[in-house]
Amino acid sequence: MQLININKSRYSKHLKIVFASIAVALLAITLVTSTLIIQLFGTEGESHFWFNLSGLAIAATTVVFILTKFRHHPFMLEVVYVWDLKQILNKIHRKQKKIESQLEEAKIKQDQHNAMIIMNFQYRGSKQLYELDDNTITMAELNSKIKQLDKRMLAAGLSLSTDAFDVEMLDRF
Repeated sequence: MQLININKSRYSKHLKIVFASIAVALLAITLVTSTLIIQLFGTEGESHFWFNLSGLAIAATTVVFILTKFRHHPFMLEVVYVWDLKQILNKIHRKQKKIESQLEEAKIKQDQHNAMIIMNFQYRGSKQLYELDDNTITMAELNSKIKQLDKRMLAAGLSLSTDAFDVEMLDRF
């Protein structure tokens, strides 16, 4: 995955529309299907919990199916990009201790370079997410980490671009 610049206001607007649409669709489909299931199979005086739960399951399945179908629609570009970026950053975070240990103790120079490339992607991707979500609480600390890593990468002769990152690099850690 490559980091791309996205329009913050467009992302925010589309995210709100997508989440509102999901909420409305879940509510409407659940009510309709639950009511229909209760009318067809329910009896008066008994609990309709399982029928309502079935309606919710049908609604959730329908919404996931629709989101999957529209995933590549231009309207969804920013929302899907951020969702994918968060998933990759989560994968990196789960292996972060091993990656950071390779930054310091790598016996093979390529392992150290890969660790720097991965951390560079994580730091810059996190910075982009923080800016998109107006989460600037830890931005100073993140910028400090970016500057330290930039110095190490330049000293190692590596590019500061995130283009060298590939998700498969995580398999080595």
